[in-house]
Amino acid sequence: MMVVDMLKDAGFAVSDAPHADAAWAILEQRQEDIGVLFTDIDMAGSMDGFVLAGRVASAWPHINLIMTSGRQRIPDGEVPDSGRFLSRPYRPADLMQVIRKTI
Repeated sequence: MMVVDMLKDAGFAVSDAPHADAAWAILEQRQEDIGVLFTDIDMAGSMDGFVLAGRVASAWPHINLIMTSGRQRIPDGEVPDSGRFLSRPYRPADLMQVIRKTI
């Protein structure tokens, strides 16, 4: 099951973006409605998910951040204050637990 479907099934309102630039455009339009950004670090576009998360933390500190990757590890000091890192693979229950703790 895709993460988007899993979150929708859990009752969350979800916006899906194919790359970081599209995610930024959604955030610019709806930042007041968004409480959590869940992003893969390895995203296409002019910025990766790590850069996206840093920009979001600076622009909209009320948006909590969850970053994931199956290829990269982020040192604890590199994760923005409002963020968490969840390495892949993860169990759906682990993701739901992190999201619930984050919001």
